[in-house]
Amino acid sequence: MCGAELTELPEGVQRVAAALQANNHPHGPVMLDGAARTAQQAADALGVAVGQIAKSIIFKRVADEAAVLVVTSGDRRVDEAKVAALVGPLARANAAFVKERTGFSIGGVSPVAHAMPGVTLIDRELFRFEQVWAAAGHPHGVFQLQPQDLVALTGAPVADVVEAPADENALDALARENAIKTLAARAVSVGAMAENIPSPCVNVCRMDTGSGLCEGCFRTIEDIREWGRSDDAAKKVMWGHITQRLQQTHPDAFA
Repeated sequence: MCGAELTELPEGVQRVAAALQANNHPHGPVMLDGAARTAQQAADALGVAVGQIAKSIIFKRVADEAAVLVVTSGDRRVDEAKVAALVGPLARANAAFVKERTGFSIGGVSPVAHAMPGVTLIDRELFRFEQVWAAAGHPHGVFQLQPQDLVALTGAPVADVVEAPADENALDALARENAIKTLAARAVSVGAMAENIPSPCVNVCRMDTGSGLCEGCFRTIEDIREWGRSDDAAKKVMWGHITQRLQQTHPDAFA
């Protein structure tokens, strides 16, 4: 994007574009025809799943009034208690606070190029997707990136910051967490194996319609179909993909 193109954009989008350029990010801001103040509006305009919208939620930290930005998946709700456990007690942030601290209006808060430094957390649920879209400093502005790009651009940690899905009860959630720990342990052990590579299948078999991955073994439908036809070398490659996905979304499972 050249200087002339930058000056045609709203001021907030110009700041985001400059920050992306400075970090050699391959995708600049895109201006949509309609406003994308909500995750659903952005998803509809882009033709993607709601979960692929990296929405920005701002809180005010009570201790020092720092802005706390949670970049979360559009189909999830932030769990304020989880966020507070990581950064300290929180208060609600009004529109004036958001504008002052980030330089952006609500509905267009970008994860980068804030007016003042703050605290940022990245929702691990975003890593269900290969590509996501974030606000670019204006209700009509967005930019494309991979979830790991958020880590590189912000230096923020990936964390569990959202409520369990509405259709998941406490027992389901516990079963899923246990399955993830089992899968992580198995992934570590597979690294030392050369033959008789074990299946990653665990007792949670449910496909996430957004990411296309099984919530238990972190494989795609195609991966599952290919497993029975694969030799040990191919199975180890598949385990490598599973391990990478797990490390991105549940790094604590390997602790």
